[in-house]
Amino acid sequence: MSGALGELDDPCAEAPALAAPEVSVIMVVYFTGPSLTQTIRRVLDDPGVGELVLVENGASLEEASVLDAALLDERVRLLRGQGNVGFARGANLGAANATGQTLIFLNPDAFLEPGCVPALVEAANGAPQPRLVGARVLNPDGTEQRGARRGEVTPFTTLLSLTRLSQHMGSLRGFEIHHEHEPAPDRPSPTPTVSGACFAMTREGFRSVNGFDEGFFLHVEDVDLCWRVRNQGGEVLFHPAAKVVHLGSTSMKAPVVVEFWKGLGLARYFRKRAATPGKAMLALLLGPLIVAVSVARPILRGHAFRPRARR
Repeated sequence: MSGALGELDDPCAEAPALAAPEVSVIMVVYFTGPSLTQTIRRVLDDPGVGELVLVENGASLEEASVLDAALLDERVRLLRGQGNVGFARGANLGAANATGQTLIFLNPDAFLEPGCVPALVEAANGAPQPRLVGARVLNPDGTEQRGARRGEVTPFTTLLSLTRLSQHMGSLRGFEIHHEHEPAPDRPSPTPTVSGACFAMTREGFRSVNGFDEGFFLHVEDVDLCWRVRNQGGEVLFHPAAKVVHLGSTSMKAPVVVEFWKGLGLARYFRKRAATPGKAMLALLLGPLIVAVSVARPILRGHAFRPRARR
């Protein structure tokens, strides 16, 4: 099961056309908590979903029971036994076993809102391809979540974002890449980077970019995928009408561990996309600083090693 999507077994290619559902939702589960039950129920209650592929990277006994119970629905496929292979590899595994013509990747602590699935499907199947369509990710209070739509993620904009300097210094506000406080567009709009909490691609579009880069273990794989879609001549869209409520902070991992993986992912991403020797050297030099700033944030807030409350 190692390697990018193109190297994985692809049973989808031989699936009978009449048997294939239009939409497959892919969900990677890792100690999600009580929200998992409602997330699965929302997916299976949506009339537009033909298949739910659950990839269990790790689960408590209670969560394992929730996954087992989901198998009572014939649309559910459960992949387990591979261990914690990371989000990117788990998502690729789910995609390789999905049979839908449109793939929707959904976090296990995100709740589909009515109309989200058809809106994503319609937009994802437009031209040009590959096309990645991100949902409008909301907080439980209805406000738009930070990271749902972003500009170009670079070492400079990342450091400004991590330190929040672009929010507090007027001269730097033009470099702020998070746009959740701006009015939402009235139609699907090109956006450099969208959230991986809920997005859609056609199966062929996803295959054409070889799926997620499995060199990312946790975080930043969505940023990388958006960049590769655009780099291949495709399009990344933010869809204001495709709404999903994302709880976030449901993992029992300590915040400092999560931020460490995020920092490593960002450092790797900048090394990967460096187009010149000078940019490669800059990315190499800034990597340790980005990791250090990422790890420092939960430490300075006083909850570095305290697992976040489960919801």
